[in-house]
Amino acid sequence: MTFKAFIHVQHLLGTGHVVRASAIGRALAARGVDVTLATGNRIPQTVETAGLRVVELPPVRTLDAHFNRFVTPDGREIDDNWKSARRKATLDAFMSDDFDLLLTETYPFGRRPFAFELDALVEAAKSRARLAFIATSIRDILVRKQEIHKEEWMAKRALASYDRILVHSDPEFVRLEASFPFARDIAHLLRYTGYVDGANAPEAPEGLGEDEVIVSCGGGAVGQHLLETAVDAASLSRRAEDTVWRILAGHDIAEDVVEALKHRAPSHVIVERVRRDFPSLLKRARASVSQAGYNTVLDILNAGIPAVFVPFAQIKETEQQQRADAIAAKGCAIVISEKNLTPEGLAAALDDALALPRKHFHVRLGGADASAELLVADLKERFS
Repeated sequence: MTFKAFIHVQHLLGTGHVVRASAIGRALAARGVDVTLATGNRIPQTVETAGLRVVELPPVRTLDAHFNRFVTPDGREIDDNWKSARRKATLDAFMSDDFDLLLTETYPFGRRPFAFELDALVEAAKSRARLAFIATSIRDILVRKQEIHKEEWMAKRALASYDRILVHSDPEFVRLEASFPFARDIAHLLRYTGYVDGANAPEAPEGLGEDEVIVSCGGGAVGQHLLETAVDAASLSRRAEDTVWRILAGHDIAEDVVEALKHRAPSHVIVERVRRDFPSLLKRARASVSQAGYNTVLDILNAGIPAVFVPFAQIKETEQQQRADAIAAKGCAIVISEKNLTPEGLAAALDDALALPRKHFHVRLGGADASAELLVADLKERFS
């Protein structure tokens, strides 16, 4: 029997959500599942979707880190008419086939502004004569809410409608209860998969990255201040002033900003766009300077190199700070705050990181394959 899966993903600032969703989709496809990936934003070229049927929903992104204003690619804020069209597009895609599995990336543990669409999608899955298996896919650390009732709502929504909650973490490192106070209420639905890593990344050309300082801010729009600071810090480091600094700008950072960085950069600093071979660059590098997003942290841990983390912590964001602090507690990184970031401070932090004893801190990986195995087993139990 061939199972059919429908995965819904909405990335807004960074690309971690769509990276994980596509990796799980590919792992399901490798096990003979027909996979449709419905994406609510444009998929970056660095994300591999081979073997998946991609449905591009009307695209939207967040205007800023408040996550309360959403705009289309031409900058128009979405309205009720847009929401109606988006909901229809999503439901049309789901109702186009007899899907056995619905996987909502993050929701209901985030993306609540898209409940207008996702609640309808979940109800459509529940209302079918052949009841679809409904699962959600969440990262290791959730952003804490200031209002506890919002977190309670997440747990109640999951209990009411979901059959499985996949947590992409190593429970020996970070457990869900560290960032979600109602984890115990949903414990029977939880399965820890290990981290979803970018195992399909290509190898960088020979010599690139060798003994370099790799500066990155993920694939999204945030991190401009970090990149600008790194350009000025490159000549101030005592331990890394003699090496190439490679500064990688996310896809959504404006082209004029990238050109300005190139113009300012000294001769030993390379400024370019983020690369698919980023993991292999890190394995050859002297050190990493970055934010503390899910995918970037995994690549750095795999590389086993000294790291400086500048967690994205604007507005109410807590996830990256918590992840960076957990790694720093293992003696594997130096953490400095975004709000206090200066060229001098960044150079000093890098020198401190390079002085740390070399440690290889291992976390459980293979999260995409583990997720696929769990979901296929769930489908066989449901439909056998």
